[in-house]
Amino acid sequence: MKLNPASMYRIAVVLVLTSIMRPALAQETYTFSAKQAVDYALKNSVNVKNALKDIEIQLQQNREITAAAYPQLSGNVNLTDYLKLPTQLLPAEFFGGAPGTFIPVRFGTKWNGTYGASLSQVLFDGQVFVGLQAREASIEYAERNVAVTQEAIKANIYKIYYQLVVGKKQIEFLAANIARSEKLLHDTKALYENGFQEKLDVDKVTVTLSNLKTTKLKVENQLKVGYVGLKYLMGMPVKDQLLLADTLSDSFLREGVLYDSVRLEDRQEYQLLKSAEKLNMYNIKRYKFTYFPTVSLTGNYSRMAQRQQFNFFKGSEDWFTTAYIGLQINIPIFDGFAKDARIKQARLALEKTKNNIDDLKNRIDMEVDSSRISIANAMVTIDEQKKNMQLAEAVYNQTKIKYDQGLGSNLEITNAETDLREAQNNYFSALYDGIVARVNYLKAIGKL
Repeated sequence: MKLNPASMYRIAVVLVLTSIMRPALAQETYTFSAKQAVDYALKNSVNVKNALKDIEIQLQQNREITAAAYPQLSGNVNLTDYLKLPTQLLPAEFFGGAPGTFIPVRFGTKWNGTYGASLSQVLFDGQVFVGLQAREASIEYAERNVAVTQEAIKANIYKIYYQLVVGKKQIEFLAANIARSEKLLHDTKALYENGFQEKLDVDKVTVTLSNLKTTKLKVENQLKVGYVGLKYLMGMPVKDQLLLADTLSDSFLREGVLYDSVRLEDRQEYQLLKSAEKLNMYNIKRYKFTYFPTVSLTGNYSRMAQRQQFNFFKGSEDWFTTAYIGLQINIPIFDGFAKDARIKQARLALEKTKNNIDDLKNRIDMEVDSSRISIANAMVTIDEQKKNMQLAEAVYNQTKIKYDQGLGSNLEITNAETDLREAQNNYFSALYDGIVARVNYLKAIGKL
């Protein structure tokens, strides 16, 4: 069927619209609380996924260690075509020749073939046995590493999430300030047109309004960047839309920050270092066993044939069988003190881990004490800045009433508006400091 130009045009339009709409249709919208954002990140964050993969890798490494304790069976097939047979020298005097002379003789056949199987079984190898004992500790270390990764991601997500919540609230206040400034500009223009204000007063309010709009645009752009960063940290496709369900209140910041005791076991970093300490001790034990002999059981079964022609698959000639079992004992005698050096390295690594554990204990005490001080100061600052903001708003409203009644100057209301904006900025700054202090405190005590 031949298409006319109009039909081809309509098809082209449909194809273009489809290509434009497909990316939009592929987008998804999520409305998450902070807890839901954390849960999403723990399932989709690349860092968490890779840490979980490390557990799977360790499981396979444990299988490799276990395999060393199992029988090892291998087969072999060899086929040799001697283009030139090897030459051996025999004493000539064996054949009546002069002493000290030799006769070259070639032995063997042109074609040689063998096939067989070899078996070995470790009966005693200290390193293998220690490796088997350390399998559980290796898995525990990998799991603790996952927990440390998850905790770090949780802390960052909570901070960014509530920073965006504060930013949204700040946008609302800026919008209200812009509305007030627009009203003030309207009133000031009216007074100017009636001769009660100067052109300078109109210009001042215009500049203030322009600055407010610029500030609002700047905060909105910062929020956009923040949303992108949060989605990336969560492992969410950046093209998807994320909406925040949580709000922020002073009571929320105080919730769950009155724990009286701190347990080292609640900190994932401490658990990780204790797991590393176990592995260090296994390492020392493993190297100590290198001083002991190793014992293995060996066995072999093979068949060999020699032919002048390539006729191995014909049953006219014999195959010769060889089979044996044996016990192999390897006794280490002297290796230039290499084993001693390995043991000392492992002991030094253990000492470093113990030093890190002591340092972590001290750091935890420092983090707990400093975060307690920070959150106490943040709560006081938030209360003071909230009162100050409410007072600044009341002052502005009263100044605006006086201004509308012709009892106040443009300078007074401009100063009152500036004070209000500064009080609002101080409140939002204190609010975010409170969020960071709360997250740091809960992380410090292992209750995040």
